[in-house]
Amino acid sequence: MPRPSRRIVTALGLVVVTAASLTACSSGDAGGSPSASAAIGSVDLSGVCPATVVIQTDWNPEAEHGHAYQLLSDDYAVDAEQKTVTSDLMAGGEPTGVKVEIRAGGPAIGFNTVTSQMYQDDDITLGYVTTDVAVQNSADLPTTAVFAENDISPQMIMWDPETYPDVSTIEELGKELEADGGVVRYFGGAAYMSYLTGNGILPESVTDGSYDGTPASFVVAQGKDAQQGFATAEPFVYENQVAAWGKPVDYQLINDTGYPIYPESMAVKTGDLEELSPCLEQLVPVLQQADVDYFASPESTNEKIVDLVDQYDTGWVYDADVAAYAVDKMKELGIATDGDNGYVGDMDEERMQKVIDLDTEIFESQGSTVKEGLVPSDLYTNEFLDDSISLGF
Repeated sequence: MPRPSRRIVTALGLVVVTAASLTACSSGDAGGSPSASAAIGSVDLSGVCPATVVIQTDWNPEAEHGHAYQLLSDDYAVDAEQKTVTSDLMAGGEPTGVKVEIRAGGPAIGFNTVTSQMYQDDDITLGYVTTDVAVQNSADLPTTAVFAENDISPQMIMWDPETYPDVSTIEELGKELEADGGVVRYFGGAAYMSYLTGNGILPESVTDGSYDGTPASFVVAQGKDAQQGFATAEPFVYENQVAAWGKPVDYQLINDTGYPIYPESMAVKTGDLEELSPCLEQLVPVLQQADVDYFASPESTNEKIVDLVDQYDTGWVYDADVAAYAVDKMKELGIATDGDNGYVGDMDEERMQKVIDLDTEIFESQGSTVKEGLVPSDLYTNEFLDDSISLGF
């Protein structure tokens, strides 16, 4: 799903930039392409995986995608025009015999959904597909998730604690906004908002789908209005990098209101699952371990993420301080966790069923066709996960 709320911009204005028209490369690679592959390490993906494993993300590079960028070698090539990065696909610091290409989403793909992008381009091996999007597209563009990079979504609603000192939940916030004439500004069409209003958590009268991704309206309202955001970015940015605000915000995760989607789970087109299975049997544990390695020592990968943001030059502002904050918050809030089974990346059948139950009515009321008889096993599989790989926190 497009996420313009993640466009962190300076002060009150949207940063307008022009993307570089020429292909750029990392500072360590003046040739514009990765160096020839070194000797294959202990994990050999050649022969079972595509020569280049293509990962389509749903946004600009950010810490929430850390495990994917952990796959890059230090010798990576950047195509600043296409907003892609390519290198040997690394496992534990060793080449695996194939390349990885990571593609930015959001503005890089015209705010198209990852799912539709996957069905337009057969080169894409894996895409970031949120559970509710998978439900929405289950009839016409089915996907199967094979690895949940994070256990819960960082999506939240934030508000000014000085204006609403007695508010600690979104439901309490809704009552205060209704009494005060304030609104929750969000990106129109978001399924979670239909859930919040449909279940009486927020009065529909306090919702405003005009959010454009900039701080302007929130700041101008001087605390009267609330706003969507991500707990891994906006609280830090608004306090430390939006000079016109410059103070803390409070928030509650949408997940904590009873909307338990898996955010950005790595998925394949359902029709490709059987053919890709030999690859996924070996690749998915590499993804799991990359997640573990990233959280154990994120600094080097965060440097790559910030470098890519700078080279892509889309208007997305993201620095090392925000990335470090995101890592801390993912751990603190249980966004990144082993879940109930003690290993990273698994998905739960009951949670999937709950999302199906919540979202089917929402999407059908909006005119989408959900697969008839949709069940959790249509949306995910844990079969490729290695249950010995744990985040350990």
